[in-house]
Amino acid sequence: MYGDGAANQGQFAEAANIAGLWKLPIIYLCENNTYAMGTSQERAALNTNFYERGDKIPGFKVDGQNVLMMKEAIKFCGQYVIENGPIYLEAFTYRYHGHSMSDPGVTYRTKDEIAEVRQTRDPVEVCKNMIIEAGWSDAATLKQTEKDIRKTLEDEVAQIRNDPWPTEKELFSHIGATPGHFIRGVEYKNSIHPPAL
Repeated sequence: MYGDGAANQGQFAEAANIAGLWKLPIIYLCENNTYAMGTSQERAALNTNFYERGDKIPGFKVDGQNVLMMKEAIKFCGQYVIENGPIYLEAFTYRYHGHSMSDPGVTYRTKDEIAEVRQTRDPVEVCKNMIIEAGWSDAATLKQTEKDIRKTLEDEVAQIRNDPWPTEKELFSHIGATPGHFIRGVEYKNSIHPPAL
């Protein structure tokens, strides 16, 4: 996964080239939120159809705000790459906030634009509307489910805030699949340790 801004970097093209040569089963998923690191994609990319970037690697674009469309696209791509090698998938999405703390997110777009996307393309609202329209549930049941989930999350956050801080030993637990694995660049007990019990 990479953003529309990263699509312009050289190492990305090199990685895709070798994946194509070796027919590696890789899905190159571009999260195109249209604004890289503080500028519009039109100002940073000559070709803004990121799924077209590979002249020999196929690709297509989907609505990244639609969870069912994304599910089916990933399913298709997963089957495709196993048999044929890499594919580009561009998920057209949107970033509500700035790229980082130093990016207020409103110097290169308007607050009205952000509000309009929230009202018309928000993934949660799109999914909620699909569920209701398909008759899988109703608005009242979904609202109650949302309240139940919020309550569960609030309870879990309260529990986490009351839990003790992890010890130094726990920093090196549960990060490897086999016992006694080696962690390069880590000093705790020469960076070789048994799995946590």
